[in-house]
Amino acid sequence: MIEAEVHLSLHNFLRSQAGFPSWPHHLTMARLVARALRTGRSALIQVGAVCGYQGRYRTSFVASALMWHGPVIIVAPELVQQRLVKVEIPRLQQWLQVGKPIRTGDAFPKDGFQGLFLTSPEAWLKAQLTFTNDFPAGIPTIIDGVDDLEDWVRHQLKREIQPHDWDQLMLACPYQVDLIREVRVQLTRELFLHPANPYECYLISQPEAEILSRLYSALDPVMLPDVWKRFWQQFKNIDENSSTNRGTPPLPPTLLWATIARRQGLFSLHYAPIEVGKILSPIWSRQPVVLIGSALEPETEAPIFKARLGLDDLTCLKFSSDSQTEAIQLYLPHKLPLPNTPEFQSAFIHKVRTLLCLSATAPGLTVILVGDVPLKAQAGAILASEFGSRVQVEKTCLDENGILVSGWEFWRSHQGVLPSPKLLIIATLPLPSLENPLVAGRVDYYKRSHQDWFRLYLLPTALNELQRAIAPVRESQGIVALLDSRVINRSYGTQVLAALSPLARINYLDPSLFSTQDEENST
Repeated sequence: MIEAEVHLSLHNFLRSQAGFPSWPHHLTMARLVARALRTGRSALIQVGAVCGYQGRYRTSFVASALMWHGPVIIVAPELVQQRLVKVEIPRLQQWLQVGKPIRTGDAFPKDGFQGLFLTSPEAWLKAQLTFTNDFPAGIPTIIDGVDDLEDWVRHQLKREIQPHDWDQLMLACPYQVDLIREVRVQLTRELFLHPANPYECYLISQPEAEILSRLYSALDPVMLPDVWKRFWQQFKNIDENSSTNRGTPPLPPTLLWATIARRQGLFSLHYAPIEVGKILSPIWSRQPVVLIGSALEPETEAPIFKARLGLDDLTCLKFSSDSQTEAIQLYLPHKLPLPNTPEFQSAFIHKVRTLLCLSATAPGLTVILVGDVPLKAQAGAILASEFGSRVQVEKTCLDENGILVSGWEFWRSHQGVLPSPKLLIIATLPLPSLENPLVAGRVDYYKRSHQDWFRLYLLPTALNELQRAIAPVRESQGIVALLDSRVINRSYGTQVLAALSPLARINYLDPSLFSTQDEENST
């Protein structure tokens, strides 16, 4: 059986590789992937935050895919594809002595290809969501990095009206130019009446929707450019739902919002689905899939993740963390003000100053994660005035002893090219902010459908983000300072601590903490 062949070959390969990064679950994962290929039964594998960050697990599924007798599709971001093509695949091909052809591209070859085909999430999802023949049904597919799968899908389904699209609309509908201009001016006036927020985006209000409806009713659908046809189709669905159910309108399937550029006086219109599970559900039955993520959920079965992605019957596996090599030191101070109080900012800055001074003699990077946009800018300015050019806000060119002030998204995007921090300071939990209109709109959807929006949306999102953010610190067994007292004062704090495990709690601050860490790392 393929499982036994993969197990034996990979076992011998790992033994032959001096200095190869160790991971205790290589053989288990390879057998499960091989079994999924043989039986056609889909699987969901959580490899852990540290392993997901380092990418060590990829050797396992590449070995199974190379030894499988038929074609296999691997869906992975471009950087991961490059690593697979240049390092992982050649190394295993040489050892296994298999001549399986390897190709990359945006569409599966049409010539009866029986090899390993690598493609991007964008290309694969576009083909699946538009029902093209670029990827034939029935070919086993491995999707790497499914922590971001929901965002990938939403990005593919997002539609936009950009400022230049209004000019195209006027060219396509020359007899309605005056009306189009008038509507554009009215929308600009309405949108710019919204108070400024850090996100510069706003859900479309009822008056704004009525302005769009007036324009829609006056235009000939046949004459519209394609981008407007797609937009109007979705807007028409939302508008009809709202007008035909005056008592309790059904929940719209999408969010409709605008982003504005205040200095330029321009705006763009956008829509994207709120829930993607029903959209994705038919896709999973077209071929067996192996979905690989880092830290999707605390539970092995990942019920919330599966529901949000429309997954049903599949084998689930979750690998545990190594309590000795992946433990962090966690400083969780008591008596800090809650993040939503006026006292928090000054207390936060004071605590950061203390941590930076105590760790000043220890070499290495310090990262300060601040999700609140105004607070991030204020913290960067205040700390730069005291610590000079060591402090940079969302920059990758840093001193050896640099201090990076960053938001969560920037850190996630760039942590792979930055050194592992000796100290990671987290201002608040990465719970999606209700001040963000898009988050508020999604929460409203959950509320109106009588679902637990905190347990199903905010908390799982925060825990996944948190685990991925601290993965580099686990690699160096560094210190994490979490300055959000809700972890102590709220009932969900136990779930946060469980997600941060393995850990050792620190109840005091002392320079010896950092000097000891430095000495251990040097030895």
